Amino acid sequence: MQPEVESLGASFYAVSPALEKHGAELIASRKMRLDILTDPGNELAAKFGLRHELPEDLRGVYRGFGLDLEAANGDPSWTLPLAARYIIDPSSTIRYAHVDTVYQQRPEPEETVEALRAIVVTN
Repeated sequence: MQPEVESLGASFYAVSPALEKHGAELIASRKMRLDILTDPGNELAAKFGLRHELPEDLRGVYRGFGLDLEAANGDPSWTLPLAARYIIDPSSTIRYAHVDTVYQQRPEPEETVEALRAIVVTN
């Protein structure tokens, strides 16, 4: 997806509550080409209404998989952002948005690229 986004003159960023070192580890382990912006405490996600707190039973499931959000995010909140995708134009106008409370329901990367292509063509 990254080369296609760049070929359209756009940039691709991820926003994560994870500490910077964990983002760098993820990029390296998956050989990804993107910048991850850090959102400490999910504060930006909260401003957009995208932050949710994991209930105690789900925290146990995460811990069972060896996932410690407190350590990864550097705060004790056990919050995560909802998965969201936005295309924002140079004037800071949101031209495309996809947010779903079910994290498994995400648009295919090609759908996002197609939306970007449509926006680029109309400008």
